[in-house]
Amino acid sequence: MTRNDFNPSVQDKKAFGPCIGLLELSSVARGIEVADAILWQADVEILFSSPVQPGHYVLLFAGSVQDVRSSLELGIEVAQSDLIDRLLIEQIHDQIEGALKRKGGHINGQLDAIGVVETQTVASTIVAADKALKTATVDIFDLRIANGLGGKSFFALTGSVSDVRSSVDAGARSAEAAGQLTREVVIPKPHPDLAQHL
Repeated sequence: MTRNDFNPSVQDKKAFGPCIGLLELSSVARGIEVADAILWQADVEILFSSPVQPGHYVLLFAGSVQDVRSSLELGIEVAQSDLIDRLLIEQIHDQIEGALKRKGGHINGQLDAIGVVETQTVASTIVAADKALKTATVDIFDLRIANGLGGKSFFALTGSVSDVRSSVDAGARSAEAAGQLTREVVIPKPHPDLAQHL
């Protein structure tokens, strides 16, 4: 199984931004209904609309801030009690797009530090990863959402020890504030053999 098998498929030709919205629902049927509603509501492009484990449905869409906000508000209304989580990010960090589209591969070389943030929802992981990347100079090398994880999601990044600590702290506090943080880890000077398993 490659890394991309864990994430809903995002076509390479589709571009994120300038603003993204995401809705995560506990019902596949309601998710499809919400996808139709948001497409009728405003000029947004769905980047993925897909069932994910464990029987949830996730929609990621992009467009202008006004259009995404309008579609998100209607989606929340249509989702009713099936809504699990949501996000709106006006200027998504460009590494998030790459992480969601990435297909497999390993990181190479000696790493100064690795940081991992694990959350209960897709939306909280993407928001946390965006905050982490905007906090310090780090590189995200893995972002997995829902599939193969029992609905949980996580991201992993690397950089200098101090930058990784700052980034992980910012991302984890974001998820914690939303009540969605599962675990955060910073590994300074990881074993040289660890990279081949990530």
